[in-house]
Amino acid sequence: MIAKARKFLTRRKKQAKTLPGLPGTVRITNETVAARRDEVLASARKYIYPLQASRHRIVKLSIGIFIGAATGFLIFCGLELYKFQSTSAFMYGVTRVLPVPAAVLGNRYVVSYNTYLFELRHYMHYYQTQQHADFSSPAGKQQLAVFRQRSMDQAIQDEYVQQLANEHHLSVSSQDVDDAVALVRSQNRLGASDTVFRNVLAEFWGWSVDDFRRELRQELLAQKVAAALDTQTHNRAEQALSSLQHGADFAKLAKAVSDDAATRGNGGDYGITISRSSTDIAPQVAAALFSLQRGQYSGIINTGYGLEIVKVTEIHANTVHAAHIAFNFRPVTDFTKNLQASRKPHILISLK
Repeated sequence: MIAKARKFLTRRKKQAKTLPGLPGTVRITNETVAARRDEVLASARKYIYPLQASRHRIVKLSIGIFIGAATGFLIFCGLELYKFQSTSAFMYGVTRVLPVPAAVLGNRYVVSYNTYLFELRHYMHYYQTQQHADFSSPAGKQQLAVFRQRSMDQAIQDEYVQQLANEHHLSVSSQDVDDAVALVRSQNRLGASDTVFRNVLAEFWGWSVDDFRRELRQELLAQKVAAALDTQTHNRAEQALSSLQHGADFAKLAKAVSDDAATRGNGGDYGITISRSSTDIAPQVAAALFSLQRGQYSGIINTGYGLEIVKVTEIHANTVHAAHIAFNFRPVTDFTKNLQASRKPHILISLK
């Protein structure tokens, strides 16, 4: 019996080395697990490779769709701007983002389409809302052609001014604009409140406050260029102030040297009662007048358009009478003529 038991145990040990029901199958060990893993991964590769290829195709297809859409959009914008001459708010917004040219000055400088539309759209808004102009009528189309030419001329002029400013290291800062706005607001020249001011801008010109600041910045820049380059006018004003400081009579000097033909014959007397909010005189002049005593005269005041020396002749409760000696700056176009000759404009759109 013992011998039979030993034979049975020996036979069972041999059978344990193989899997039940699968003769010849090796037992599960670390080696067999690693082999089986490699076998499974190898069989999965036939699914992974097509998936990677599909992903590459999707990326290529997406890039192709994007390029096609961008190309189509650019073609659409080109047709709208250069063929159909669109002035819509959408296309105006596009020109604020894309540097689309409306004209080229010489071989280097570009007049942006946005600057041209900025000028044209405020003309159109004013005449459509305030004058009820119909730009689709024959007369309206002729009028629109005039506005287009005027807007292009102004856009080109602005670019020439910017070039001169760059060459002479002149600029207008945000603080310069803030100061100009604060000065006229202090004299109630821009409406009684911010709401009124915004409403007036929107109603008459279709402008936001930022648009107004943009227009003001360009105006201040042109004034800075003219003031910096017109040395002759500065010299005349300085000579007049020196004469006053040496005892010259204000009225006689005004008759002799003032550029204001309307007041020169009266010794520079404005001939009106002046308040702080008077719109007949520059805000810089009004601010200076109300800082003087009767009989006093000011220093040289830069109004942007020229130089002035003012004198208070009478003071009342909230008003004054005064006289001035004015020296007008030469037009900024006098200083851009050389640029116009050497960098002639080539307009890229039809203005008819």
